[in-house]
Amino acid sequence: MALALNVFKTYTAELTTASTTVYTAPASYTGIVLLAQIANISGASGSVTVIVTNTASGQAELLKNFAIAANDSISAVSGKLVVESGCEIKVSADANSKYKITLSILESANE
Repeated sequence: MALALNVFKTYTAELTTASTTVYTAPASYTGIVLLAQIANISGASGSVTVIVTNTASGQAELLKNFAIAANDSISAVSGKLVVESGCEIKVSADANSKYKITLSILESANE
């Protein structure tokens, strides 16, 4: 069976203080992050960290301890971000149940 050439997906997660994988590009696909919105749903400001891991080159912080005001949101990606097969996006926050992330991703087959 042939792989679907392009598949649009939406992922959501509530952030915690533990570094949590919110997306892993599946085998035979490259993920193209179109949107990475993080909302602070609490009444207090705080910070988040977003990391992209790459099996070949390690990891890179997109945001590190980035401050988000109370009841505000930010875009973690300006433009598009390519996530190769097997690579991950991980997030963490300064407090549990304070932030939510929404990822909009185009998965494109590596054929």
